[in-house]
Amino acid sequence: MANRISINDKVIRVIGVQFFGLIIPNATGLISSNDQSITYLLLTYGYFIFTAFMIWEGNRFFLFKLQEKFTWFLHPIQKVVIILAMNVFYTAPLVIVLLTIWYKVSGNPFNWQVIQVTTIVCVVCVIFITHIYETVFLIKQREEDIVKSEQLERAKAQAELEALKNQIDPHFMFNSLNSLSYLIEKNTGKAKQFTESLAEVYRYILSNKDQTLVILEDELSFLNKYISLLHLRFEKALQVNFDLPEEMKSDFLIPPISIFIALENVVKHNEISKKAPLSVYIKQVNSKLSIINKIVKKKTLHHSSKIGLKNLDERFKIIVGEGIKVQNDQNQFELHLPLLKLSN
Repeated sequence: MANRISINDKVIRVIGVQFFGLIIPNATGLISSNDQSITYLLLTYGYFIFTAFMIWEGNRFFLFKLQEKFTWFLHPIQKVVIILAMNVFYTAPLVIVLLTIWYKVSGNPFNWQVIQVTTIVCVVCVIFITHIYETVFLIKQREEDIVKSEQLERAKAQAELEALKNQIDPHFMFNSLNSLSYLIEKNTGKAKQFTESLAEVYRYILSNKDQTLVILEDELSFLNKYISLLHLRFEKALQVNFDLPEEMKSDFLIPPISIFIALENVVKHNEISKKAPLSVYIKQVNSKLSIINKIVKKKTLHHSSKIGLKNLDERFKIIVGEGIKVQNDQNQFELHLPLLKLSN
């Protein structure tokens, strides 16, 4: 069963009923203003406007009922046959009966030929108007289908985004606990400081992970806090260099915690030590934020869940409409994050 589509056709019905009630009787010879009194003409036109009302409203009623049960997409042939049958077998008998009554009441001589012509004209007009109604139904149905499709896509995207956001917590905690475990073994003082700073960083993640976009400046401010954590572990062996115009920081939006995840990926997959220092460059390339580093593969690489960049790519596709871009030539790794420019 099809869903009912509402159409606000009140004005058209009022105008249409009066138009056909006045025009058709004159066009088919049912009414002639010659030698007729004003009272007779008013009553006669009133009767034929009533006739037009019955024809219009009756066909409209059946058309709306039919629209609830059949659609053009599932029952096209069946619907055409039923509509034509409905137009003919409701309109024709109704016109014949009402015209017969009019002839008897008005005292005019019965004219079967005029009744036939008037009936055919009425049926043709009804089919034409029905066609207009069905065209409107199709347009409305198409609009509703588009809206429903967009709503489903938004709901799907929102569900996917929520699922991706919920992966941030365990992903971050896993890497942070690995770093904390390393510091506990090497330097308990730094481990304590790391724990305190970790709480501050994690507070930002909790307060912003439900946001869709944040100003780039806020994300970079948070990133500096995270970099201070990394310096507790790697000291001067890790250098993060920024080359970003100041105006860019306040003019662009970015999904929250995205640069943080990108930098985590760098730390996780590269050897960083006094003997093998690593420099990371964060700069603007067109409307993208680029994170670039030389590849220094770890001798022993821990198992990777591969959540980080895959998660990041999906989030950018949903929020920004464009995925991240990765360039890897075995010597240098580049990650490009698309940004959204704030509207002026």
